[in-house]
Amino acid sequence: MNFLPTDDQLAFRDTAVRFAREKLAGTYLQRARIHTLDRQLVREMGALGLIGPDLPEEFGGMGLDYTTAGLMTEAIAYGDFNISYIQLLASLMGGMVAQHAGRDISMEWIPRVIAGEKIIGLGLTEPRGGSDAAGLQLKAEKTANGWRLNGEKTSMSAADQADAAVIFARTEDSTTGSNGVSAFFVDLTEKGISRTHFDDIGTKPVGRGSVFFDDVVIPSECLMATEGRAFGTIMAGFDFSRALIGLECIAPAQASVDETWAYIQEREAFGAPLAQYQGVTFPLAEAETQLTMMRQLCYYTLNLRDSGNSHTAEAAMCKWYVPKTTCEIIHQCLILHGHYGYTTDLPFHQRYNDVLGLQIGDGTAQIQKLVIAREKVGRVALQYDKQAKGGAA
Repeated sequence: MNFLPTDDQLAFRDTAVRFAREKLAGTYLQRARIHTLDRQLVREMGALGLIGPDLPEEFGGMGLDYTTAGLMTEAIAYGDFNISYIQLLASLMGGMVAQHAGRDISMEWIPRVIAGEKIIGLGLTEPRGGSDAAGLQLKAEKTANGWRLNGEKTSMSAADQADAAVIFARTEDSTTGSNGVSAFFVDLTEKGISRTHFDDIGTKPVGRGSVFFDDVVIPSECLMATEGRAFGTIMAGFDFSRALIGLECIAPAQASVDETWAYIQEREAFGAPLAQYQGVTFPLAEAETQLTMMRQLCYYTLNLRDSGNSHTAEAAMCKWYVPKTTCEIIHQCLILHGHYGYTTDLPFHQRYNDVLGLQIGDGTAQIQKLVIAREKVGRVALQYDKQAKGGAA
């Protein structure tokens, strides 16, 4: 397979690179301390075509390939990890809405997402669930003209900033696991919805929080996909976002390495530049090797998706390995800058804290390894485990 970008892909990437270097990088630390996204900056991204390039043309997108979306995500994240969330959420959630929501909803919302005017979040995680994504308690009950929602979603990205969300809820009381789970497109300004904001150590502008539904009534057309069978159908989109997450994490690590290469050529110790010492250059050489391999994995995964091939295992590899390794790389760059690297004047601490959150969110390393194992040996290991515990296979 050929992973070299085409001229068209490079042109789109170059636009994102210029925006990231000229508009984002110099003020990343300032924005990182604020608990809200700069919506004017988001609209500027939209005007440049930097949001949801893969979304269908009929809804205002450019209909480009998934690899181009990855190139643009990585380029933006080089300048500001948090702002790159806008592109990632747009591609993930916009794709879900375009494929599974009603046409009227798609026509109303997707063009506004692409323009940077609206943000669509994902309401999946619940307080008692965590990694048990299908163990939902939030209920959706049928009414005469639609559905009534009651319950809580937590650890939701942009919880208090998203304008709408895809909300997963249980619609069948007699079932457990993913059976009986439906998805709904919900305008988060509906009556009966309240929200909170968490004070996390990283990704403050994006933010996480909880969303509470207290007898929230939504029309029947808000149902997405097939009633009671939405979980597996819609969750397949995560094979895309996990590759994007990998590239989102690679970018700040690459920026950290680039800055450290420059620093060790300028800084002197014992009468010579730090770059003359193998103890300094070898960790950076290792980091460059790891970044190159991880980048290839992410684009290989997107290439598989573009060509219509299965990429579930590869996406899970991106999700567990890349956030972990890029945190280690950023940490090493901080150390190589000495005590100056430990100050808040430099961006290493912020990049580390921002990337660290993705070792937890969107599926932990343990969950991703389960996914990889199941792709390789089927569900035999899970069945054996249930039998050993006295459960049904």
